[in-house]
Amino acid sequence: METLWAFLLLTVGLALTSPVENSKASLMYPYGTDQGDTKNPKSDDGASSEITITVPFTFYGKKYHSLYVNNNGVISFGMNVSQYTPDPFPLDRATPFVAPYWADVNNVISGDVLWRQTQDPALLSRATADINLYFPEIPFTSTWALIATWDHVAYFGSASKKVNTFQAVLIANGELSFIMLNYDDIQWTTGIASGAKPRTGLGGTPAQAGFDSGDKINYYNIPGSRTPDILKIAETTNVRTPGRWMFQVDEFVTGVTTEKSDCLE
Repeated sequence: METLWAFLLLTVGLALTSPVENSKASLMYPYGTDQGDTKNPKSDDGASSEITITVPFTFYGKKYHSLYVNNNGVISFGMNVSQYTPDPFPLDRATPFVAPYWADVNNVISGDVLWRQTQDPALLSRATADINLYFPEIPFTSTWALIATWDHVAYFGSASKKVNTFQAVLIANGELSFIMLNYDDIQWTTGIASGAKPRTGLGGTPAQAGFDSGDKINYYNIPGSRTPDILKIAETTNVRTPGRWMFQVDEFVTGVTTEKSDCLE
């Protein structure tokens, strides 16, 4: 069992630390138009335009220079994503994904999808400190970050006031790359076109969370994905900070999948 555990840690590039004192509010990086964020259009299954990024993001051996922030809880490379019912990773197609919460969001009903890329020294200092905390054996100084936030977003077909707030932070220095997923409040799992009940946002095919490099080798399904347990993602973690999941994703590991791992709470 110890050998398996060590293998899984190596696969996702994690360095586990002692428990960290962190409130849910402090987990979320600052966001909003007052922070310089751009809002995605109010559009069911919509997305940002292609975002050219100022520092390349290395995702399992391949450098990307642009990305899309999709309303349905996905950051994608190469093309935007309108699919609303999630598939499990690895995907058949070769579109690389970062999926903090892939589900049928409808920001026309409620909420905003916001994003910004930043090289602000104060923000980069915070990102560097977080990486150094969770990955103490990896020398790293951040030179770029992208913060994408789904703020109080509703589900398609909602007949309730349930909303979700979650965030993905991509952190890089041109060579090393990390994904941080922050969960503030998760109240629904599914839109009605994916089988949910209109008044609950539950049932059907629930949200998928994790990442997929597009090579069918390097991917990770956060435990509970596409099951009712994904509703509790704000209480789970892989870095001993409930509500936060983190991964190093620049390294290419041949013949290894990261589909399963223990969940440390």
